[in-house]
Amino acid sequence: MWKNLPLFPERASALAWQVDGLYFLLVAVSAFFTLLIFVLIFVFAVKYRRSVHPHPVQIEGSLPLELAWTLIPLGICMIFFAWGSLIYFQEARPPQGAMEVYVVAKQWMWKFEHETGQREINQLHVPLGRDVKMIMSSQDAIHSFYVPAFRIKADVLPGRYTSTWFHPTKVGTYHLFCAEYCGTDHSGMIGQVIVMEPYAYQAWLSGGGATGSLAENGQQLFQQLGCSTCHRFDTQGRGPNLTNIFGKPVLLDDGRTVVADENYIRESILNPGAKIVSGFKPIMPTFQGQVSEENLMALVAYIKSLSQPASGPASNQAAASVSSNGQ
Repeated sequence: MWKNLPLFPERASALAWQVDGLYFLLVAVSAFFTLLIFVLIFVFAVKYRRSVHPHPVQIEGSLPLELAWTLIPLGICMIFFAWGSLIYFQEARPPQGAMEVYVVAKQWMWKFEHETGQREINQLHVPLGRDVKMIMSSQDAIHSFYVPAFRIKADVLPGRYTSTWFHPTKVGTYHLFCAEYCGTDHSGMIGQVIVMEPYAYQAWLSGGGATGSLAENGQQLFQQLGCSTCHRFDTQGRGPNLTNIFGKPVLLDDGRTVVADENYIRESILNPGAKIVSGFKPIMPTFQGQVSEENLMALVAYIKSLSQPASGPASNQAAASVSSNGQ
């Protein structure tokens, strides 16, 4: 019924019904009080069209009435707040084990890279019934990742990572828009999210096009850039050991503690002097302008793979390479 109505797209994600439920509640409450106010205005205008008090008189008021029109709106607003907060925190916290897709927004296209190495432009293939986390960054201006059918919209910012997630519940092809004005061809920055049955998605993945997983490509860059010279897999390196660092607290030389998330790793590559790890000297050079957004994401994916409990191919290859080089 709603599929062909432009202002109300179909629901195709697990959280879409909650977003719609809150929206309908807001509309219903607003419509009720709007109608009530207009009815009262009309009734009072008719009832008191002729003044029965030619001279003003003192009105003492009513405490129950004052409490009613204070507490009832407060209670309604608190319901909006509680429900909205619940949806916000659900959307802001991707579930553990979600499939990760790295996104680079660029005037005027969407570039996607899967963990397995497949790359796409303006099309994103995902499996049905799987949590999908988007790790996003912009190459130029501010963009916004917006899929109406999933009821998600998140800003994509230059110089840092933002994230959003969704759980698709219907097979189909859904519109992807940029919801932040980003330049002259902003209206053409559109794409598609294609939700497939799991077996069809696996067939698509096996169709080729990948030259290695994202983490494996990051591991190659890690060695090409000479990172393994200082970031050794023992305690003898001039830089911190990156094994099992992702998601853990890191003590800095100024006494602060930060969590080693995607943005921390990114900043450490591009601006290593911003946060110096306790016990180490600020000797790491900056790689600002030397690595692309795609290569940054590959490096981040590789460092994240070093913290996974199951040793992946990238972790095994890196350890073997470091051992053979005596680093």
